[in-house]
Amino acid sequence: MPGCPPEAAALRERVRAFVRERVMPCEPVLDAGGESARTALRGLQAEAKRAGLWALPLPTEYGGQGLGLPHYFAVAEAEGASDHGPAALGSAPLLDVLMLARHADESVKQRFLRRITDGEVRTCYAMTEPETPGTEPGLTATRAVPDAAGGWVLHGRKWFTSGAGDADLVTVLARAEDEGPDGLALFLVPTAAAGFTVVRELPVLGAGGQWEIELDGVAVPHGHAVGAPGQALRIAGERLVLGRVLRCLRWLGQAERAFDLMCLRARSRGQSAGPLADRQLVQQMVFDSLLAIRSTRPLVHEAAARLAAGDDARLETGLAKVAAARMLQQVTDAAIQVHGAAGLGPDTALPGLFRTGRTARLLDGPDELHITAVARRVLRGYPVTS
Repeated sequence: MPGCPPEAAALRERVRAFVRERVMPCEPVLDAGGESARTALRGLQAEAKRAGLWALPLPTEYGGQGLGLPHYFAVAEAEGASDHGPAALGSAPLLDVLMLARHADESVKQRFLRRITDGEVRTCYAMTEPETPGTEPGLTATRAVPDAAGGWVLHGRKWFTSGAGDADLVTVLARAEDEGPDGLALFLVPTAAAGFTVVRELPVLGAGGQWEIELDGVAVPHGHAVGAPGQALRIAGERLVLGRVLRCLRWLGQAERAFDLMCLRARSRGQSAGPLADRQLVQQMVFDSLLAIRSTRPLVHEAAARLAAGDDARLETGLAKVAAARMLQQVTDAAIQVHGAAGLGPDTALPGLFRTGRTARLLDGPDELHITAVARRVLRGYPVTS
């Protein structure tokens, strides 16, 4: 990032090397899931701890290294060049740890936060529902009914919940009964609780990792509400803005990876008329891809800088999210085109990168949502004239 201090730049290079040399070679096993993937991930996590790269942005009071957001943003792009980088390096639960540290009951903090940071307890976040538009959380149908012991009983179904298949805790958005029309609340639910069911895995363009879950009378103990009823959308908004910025940074790292693969292919692949790199159409794809990356990076960095400074970053984040998602899809598509049939098969990372690029245009709100929100925000700044 612009103005990145030398120590952050050195850390970024260490992270980049770890992801390229240790994480990327394990991607086929990690992508396949199952016990082999869990074993491989635990091995990578142990290596990251030994290398001093574990839990870089997580708070020191819970066992992390306390790297501030401005410095972490400088390394997030390198870390995110692989989808598995954040999990291997222990930064994946950052959003959950910050949310719980700010809003959870003290007993929950004491019981779970160090274990989450250490990787002993795995978390996920369930907001989207099968029959409710993800862009309208106010229509949430999952219900939370108060019980006689001061806790809650949850009924509902969520889907596209990342990591639910292996999670120990899931934060669930639900409508708290008897709390009025704005009574949405967040609850920290142990996945071992009676009535909690992982219904099915939801492959996204052939890749796993997303799940549908059901809560059929799940008892949530007293103290497991995250914030007070009515605060859920504000708390969710906090994590959404940071999550979007982190995704954009990671998409930049993945686009750079696809760009490198494209250029290496263009230089090394020869045809009867000469190397692909000499073809003007290939040069056009290289140029357009580099232009997309270089044009998007300042938007992402501006959003990250405003967020780190505590300023309102909603407009900048909306611009960055749409631009980064489109950019990743464009660059990976061009890289596949230069590779030809080889870009469609299992011998490169390109199919997975393209899948991420396509899903990026729906994750954390579709393009259309951000386009509309940004345009409305801009237009409100202009006077109405007759």
